[in-house]
Amino acid sequence: MTITVNWAAIDKDPRFQALHKRKTTFLWGLMIFSLIYYFLLPIGAAYFPELFKTKVWGAMNFGILFALSEFVVAWAVAFIYTHRANREFDAMVADIVRDAELIR
Repeated sequence: MTITVNWAAIDKDPRFQALHKRKTTFLWGLMIFSLIYYFLLPIGAAYFPELFKTKVWGAMNFGILFALSEFVVAWAVAFIYTHRANREFDAMVADIVRDAELIR
């Protein structure tokens, strides 16, 4: 059995356009935040070396902690996206798919 989908109809669906706009806006916000946070490490190390050399605990300094926080932030961004996608985007997609299956 071959399944044919009318992609043009789905693309013109206002719900799909709203989904695409919301998702794109959300992803751009996450990406901008991630890039700013990522580049704070080399910029901070270059322009504020004394801050990054500041001992925090034992041999651990602020620079190492900030570098390790990059992993935490990456996981947090992934969690935030997953949570939002599961809660909001997937419901919108399910409606669009359900109606697309009725059209076939």
